[in-house]
Parts: sequence; C-alpha cells; structure tokens
Amino acid sequence: MDIRADWALELQLEAVRKEAVDDGVRAAVDAVTGHMNGGRGRGRRGGRALLDLLGEARARAAGAGEWQVVRLLQDSVDYAEGRILKPEFEERYRLFQDGAARSGNLQRSVATGLWATGEYFASMGDRFLAERPAATASELLEHLRALGEDGRFVEAPADRPGRYRIPRGRAEWALWIEQVFRNERIEVADPEAEARRIAASPEALALLASDRDGRLALRAAELQRRGRQLAALRVVAEDRGAREADLQRALEGQHWIFGGRYVGEAVQRRLVVGDEVDIPLIRGDGSLHVVELKRSMSLAGPLVKRHRGAWVPAAEVHDAVGQAVNYLVGLDENRERLRADFGIETRRASALVLIGHPSAQPEVPEREVNEALRTFNAHVTRVEVLTYKELIDNAERSLGAAAGSRSR
Repeated sequence: MDIRADWALELQLEAVRKEAVDDGVRAAVDAVTGHMNGGRGRGRRGGRALLDLLGEARARAAGAGEWQVVRLLQDSVDYAEGRILKPEFEERYRLFQDGAARSGNLQRSVATGLWATGEYFASMGDRFLAERPAATASELLEHLRALGEDGRFVEAPADRPGRYRIPRGRAEWALWIEQVFRNERIEVADPEAEARRIAASPEALALLASDRDGRLALRAAELQRRGRQLAALRVVAEDRGAREADLQRALEGQHWIFGGRYVGEAVQRRLVVGDEVDIPLIRGDGSLHVVELKRSMSLAGPLVKRHRGAWVPAAEVHDAVGQAVNYLVGLDENRERLRADFGIETRRASALVLIGHPSAQPEVPEREVNEALRTFNAHVTRVEVLTYKELIDNAERSLGAAAGSRSR
C-alpha cells in the first residue's frame, strides 16, 4: 500500500500537537513528524513505520483521555492510507489559507467540473437517442446512470491483478469534486447567513449565557432548531421514495432524538473490519449504542404479519435484528482494540433497529404494530426495534415537555 507523507499531513500534525495537553502525547506526535522529516532532501518518509508511529500516538492519546486528539490522529491515519482525499483533508483542516486566489481556483475547478460533466452526459444522451430514437425517458436515464457508474476514478493496474491504485493528483481532485456534488455540499447563498454566524459567535453566546434572559433565549432557540430538525425528519420518514441514505442524512448529528441517555456520536463508523454502522451513539457511561437504519415506507415486505391470531414481526424485522446482532458480536470480539484505539467501551454495547412506518401497512392499526414490536423487544437481549414514527413521536413529546417546563 502506498503510504502518503506530505506537507499537508505535516501541517495537520502540527495542529494535532497544539491540541495535545499531555507531554507524552506531544512527544509521540513529535516522533511521527521526526520520522517524516528524517528523509528531508529525498522527500518525507512514510511507509509502515509512519503508520506504526501514528498508531502509537493515537494509543497514547487514548490512554491520556484526550479523545479529541484521538479523533484527529485517526484522520491522520486515514489520510496517510488514502481513505481521505487530499482536497477533503486540506479543506477539513483549512491547511492552506492563501486567500481569494485559492478560493477562486476551487470555485473554477468545481464550475469547470460541473460544466464538463454536463457536456459529457449531454453528448452521450444525444448519441444514445440517435441510435435508439424510440427510447423512453427512463431508458435514457438508466443508460446515463450506467455511464456514471462505469466512470469511476479508481484504477486497476494491469501488472497487479486484484489490486487497486488510489487516485492522486488531478484524478483525486476530480473524485473530490464528484463527492462534493454527490453529498449535496454545495448550497445556495443565504443572505441571512452572515447575521446568523455573528449571532452564533463564541463572544455572543458567552454574553447570552451569562444572563438569565439570555439563557432562556438560547434554550428557546435550541428548542426551535430541534423542532425544525424533527419536522424535516418526519417528511423524509413519510416519503415513499426515501432511501436509507436519505434517512441517515436526516438523523446524523441529532443524537438528542434518541433520548437523553446519549451524549454524542462516535467519530468512527467503521469500527470492525467489514462492518460500517449507520449511527454510532455514545451513552453517558462511555459505552456504544449502534443504530441500524432500514427503509421506512418502502420495505420489500410487510413490517408485521398475522400468526396464530396475533400480530408478530415479519421477516424484514428478523433480518435487520440479525444484522444488528452480528455488529454486536464483532464489537465484542474486538473490544480490547476498540478501547485502546478509540476509547470506546463495547462490553455493554447495544443496538437500535429503526425500520418501517405504520402508514406503509394501513390495514394494521398503528397500536397493533407498536404492541407487536414491544412484545418482541421484551424477549430480545441488547437489541430494540422501533418504527420511525414511534421514534419521532417520542422525540416530539420530549420537546413538548421541555417547552412546557421553559414556559413555567
């Protein structure tokens, strides 16, 4: 594997060192940069030794309880191994601040990439319709979608069968631009954005927090924000065309929706090789809670079925629970490594499966759906099953209770 060691990584490690408090953690980070700079004149040194030193620094930070440094060092490892693209890495840490020139270059790169992409697919569409004038719109879209899937940037070297080359240089920028558009990170300018930014500055927040009325205003603003987030989630959950990725985007960064037991989300989603959890929550005691997302309105089969005069969970629910149990088994088997690398306790890990919506099965009363899942939950260890509607309704009730206590 080609291990990357460059100026961007060196600058990021300087930022990591500034975050570190423990002298041992700082020394471990210094050892990483010392290794990289040991090859100056011939370029920075990388290799397996770089990854080992980064791993040692990360373990030292975990032992010192400096979890922010652990997260930053994990980014260092991911970048060195090519799992974070260079433009994404530089943007995430704002490593190069050379003003409008760089910003203009980036804007031109994105605009040019968008224009070129549009021109390419337009020409391919014209060629397809010229060959198949009777083609339907759905056939044309399927053809263009297939072209997009064929145009991936990862290369397969002919001299190394079964291996793949991580894109670098222009190809890497192209891949990053594609991800920007795919992940909807380009936003329409908001004329009120600057005002909101100023109002949310640390100075303004500190001033509000020092005053009783200010604290009430902050709490009211937070409740309003959560209400908007919940309303947006409800729209997605009731959309018959919504995919799991759409539901995940609507839920990410909103651990409050799952209840007061959770204090945040874990940075890493790929904790065990081969498994990537949808939403990794952290409870107040430091233990992990895995949220597994399934579709809401468009399941392949029913959510519940009739069995011996009662409603019971159908096959889709059992399959999802089985997947969650496999995650928990993997976490149990890797407990020591996860605690050493990330400071996450998985001995008491549990899982929540979010699946289905009562509206998708209107012939069954909502009360019967909820009761069937509650009965099932009572007989399953470490895994709970909820519909999206029940989760949202619970969160809405908690917001109502919070608003009521605020008004009193």
